[in-house]
Amino acid sequence: MIKYIILFLKGLGMGAANVIPGVSGGTIALITGIFERLINSIKSFNFKAIKLLFTGKFKEFVKYTDLYFLIAIIAGIVIAIVTLARLFDFLFENYPVYIWSYFFGLVLASVYFVGKTVSKWTVSVIITFIIGTAIAIIISLLNPAIENKNFFYLIICGVAAICSMILPGLSGSFILFIMGNYKLVAIDAINNVDIKILIPVLIGAVGGLLVFSHILSWVFKKYRNETISLLTGFILGSVSILWPWQNKIFLLDELGNHILKKGEPIVVSYERILPEAFNSQFFIAIGFIILGILSIWIIEKSAETKK
Repeated sequence: MIKYIILFLKGLGMGAANVIPGVSGGTIALITGIFERLINSIKSFNFKAIKLLFTGKFKEFVKYTDLYFLIAIIAGIVIAIVTLARLFDFLFENYPVYIWSYFFGLVLASVYFVGKTVSKWTVSVIITFIIGTAIAIIISLLNPAIENKNFFYLIICGVAAICSMILPGLSGSFILFIMGNYKLVAIDAINNVDIKILIPVLIGAVGGLLVFSHILSWVFKKYRNETISLLTGFILGSVSILWPWQNKIFLLDELGNHILKKGEPIVVSYERILPEAFNSQFFIAIGFIILGILSIWIIEKSAETKK
């Protein structure tokens, strides 16, 4: 029971990360040591799993898919998204610099702790680390494309969004924004239950999740060090998104007016700025950065003690 409570708490962390703009739940999965197991569990939902389920071999199905592990993680993710969304809205509205500072320290420290799991830094490992960092930085700087309702493009959006949610350092909502369909999919289609938009996105998300989990699992086993270094690069490249001092950039319509959701303008990205002064807010923010770093250090030390 304690084992599954811990997994549930890790799921809470993943869900909380997905609530934060520009952060991926995959980052938390990698930091907490469940990333590879999660990928393997997802990829196990294949024809063999279906056969076990429909032939009544439920115990074999549970073992083959690592179902209880997956249920604990998903339960944590769902509960975090439902319960923490309002809390994070409040924190980002009233204490944005402090909450950004904490997660900046959290993710910054994870670059070191994830990177140190690479057993040997060869030339190929260093190159993949640089490539991962460059990709994350380039994505964060891209200008959004125009909205596109094409059926096959929506499938691609679903694939891209779900894959980026799995990958540490990449945000699914941010990828949708870059592809020009954030408002169409995440706001209009969901609010209006637009099946014509949601079905192709769902097809892409489910198909992409199953196919991508197989690819990622294979790559992880075949090129473990290169894969970890690539993901570490993704995390490092995404650190700039969490810079504590930012100005909000809102979603606008063709006339330049704010697009509202439940009466509030929608934030799509942030412009990084320098702190205005070295005042009390600055030093408190530094304290939260240190707290974020210490949080990862404590998680790492507790994991070592458990081993």
